[in-house]
Amino acid sequence: MVMMFTKKPKNLISFFFSHPLNKCKATLATSSPLLSFRNASSFLQSGTGTLTPKTISAQFHSTYFFNGQTLVNHPRSVGEKIINLDHALQLFDEMTQRQPLPSAVKFNQLLQAVAKMKHYSCSIELFKQMNVVCVPVDVYTINIVIRCCCQMHHTIEGFAVLGYGFRRSILPDVFTFSTLLNGLDLEDRVLKAERLFKKLIKEALCEPNAIMYNIMIKGLCKSGNNDTAIALLKLMDEKGCKPNVVTYNTIIDSLCKDKMVDDALKLFKEMVFHKGILPNVVTYTSLIHGLCNLCRWDEVSKLLKEMEDKRISLNVYTYSVLVDALCKEGKVEDANCIINLMIERGKVPDVVTYSSLIDGYCLRGQISKAKEVLNLMGSLGLVPNVVTYSSLVNGYCKKLKIEEAMDLFHEITKKGGMQPDVITYNTLLHGLFQAGRSEAACELFNEMQTNKLMPNESTYRIVLEGLCNNNQVDEALSLFHLMGDNKLNSDIVVYNILIDGASKNGKFDIARKLFNELRVRGLQPNVWTYNAMISGFCREGLVSEAKDLFF
Repeated sequence: MVMMFTKKPKNLISFFFSHPLNKCKATLATSSPLLSFRNASSFLQSGTGTLTPKTISAQFHSTYFFNGQTLVNHPRSVGEKIINLDHALQLFDEMTQRQPLPSAVKFNQLLQAVAKMKHYSCSIELFKQMNVVCVPVDVYTINIVIRCCCQMHHTIEGFAVLGYGFRRSILPDVFTFSTLLNGLDLEDRVLKAERLFKKLIKEALCEPNAIMYNIMIKGLCKSGNNDTAIALLKLMDEKGCKPNVVTYNTIIDSLCKDKMVDDALKLFKEMVFHKGILPNVVTYTSLIHGLCNLCRWDEVSKLLKEMEDKRISLNVYTYSVLVDALCKEGKVEDANCIINLMIERGKVPDVVTYSSLIDGYCLRGQISKAKEVLNLMGSLGLVPNVVTYSSLVNGYCKKLKIEEAMDLFHEITKKGGMQPDVITYNTLLHGLFQAGRSEAACELFNEMQTNKLMPNESTYRIVLEGLCNNNQVDEALSLFHLMGDNKLNSDIVVYNILIDGASKNGKFDIARKLFNELRVRGLQPNVWTYNAMISGFCREGLVSEAKDLFF
């Protein structure tokens, strides 16, 4: 679908400067890799005369990739193959010294080559140098630089570059806006992306193509807005822009991850039978993953048979999903059979596959078997990741082999700068509290924050429950009040932990006070809450009050 401008450039310029994202002077902070605030104004105002956007022949076009799709938009090659960054910089110097200067196409080819090597900041610096030597720029130049800004998570500066283009009468195209929308999604600024997308459609500033719709749908799904994503899918169809397999895969995967597998299967049928879109290995893997999580094994077998009938080969990720699901069910022998089968079919298990197998052995308490798999990974040249080690730490903790768990935990940081994540800390904290080593657990909790790793809700629940179970209710209450007025103070699970802990440790008055707080917090007691209070009343000899709660 082609890009259409239905308004004059001046309306585009007013749109850009009226957009809340695009207060250029405010966004170009001194920490910016693109420009300092002091230079921003002169950069945006520099240049004389008005440049007309260049029309570049289609023969120079190549590809971007969004969501696995090809996006035609930039020059293909620079004439000679660029080996590395030094070579690119040397070539740039030679080009800027030629008289006359090479065309914008050649410079765009070089900028894109540098960007492909992921030297985004360097590509931006070259763009600045192009302006110094007065190389004419076009929409392809602007798109490359905006993409670099977005990849560096500086989308706000991408909008500043868009403004720079407007100043030179360089009209953005569908690829420009797609890149900016993708940048906002990368930064989890989905609401702002949605506002921009709506404005583009409402003011007919451009006609979105399938890639732009897919970018928006991906962002909405990523933020959990499945309903809005489905609504956008319908709008896309109504506007005559045909959805593709990527569109459906994105929503199907999101629905499966949110355990809405029936909705995903319904969408799958619509895709195949009503739209005539052929599913691929990604489609089936998402559905298989969702069904495995719900232990719907008969339907998993049916989908695997479908794949076989349609000659769609399982990829490594599909096999890994099956291995992980079987291991979580305690069927490690079956998981091993899957791994052997994938090897027979020429698929090489990766770190994720073997990490799932290690986790399966650890869940069954077979630490020696898990260690054998770890050694096998080493012999195959696979480097274990933090997930692999977290599974082993969990295995040792379940066996109450705390010293081994601690040794392994400290070993993680020695593996090429690898750092334990929140899950690793949570696992070891839980193990320490279970072993009655609350002092060591508290030290680890403090170390976690010293290392600038923010505890999550699970961390706080583990620490609060661990303190209560180790007769340290006062410390648990202190931590609870220290957390202040945040969502953890509005968490019924946290209140249940404290009510139960206070009640069991002879502080029933505190338990009753916490119970009475629930209404103020707008929380609804659940079965665990009532069980804790009823047990507490009975311990205190207040049987009639216990009966009142029961009935």
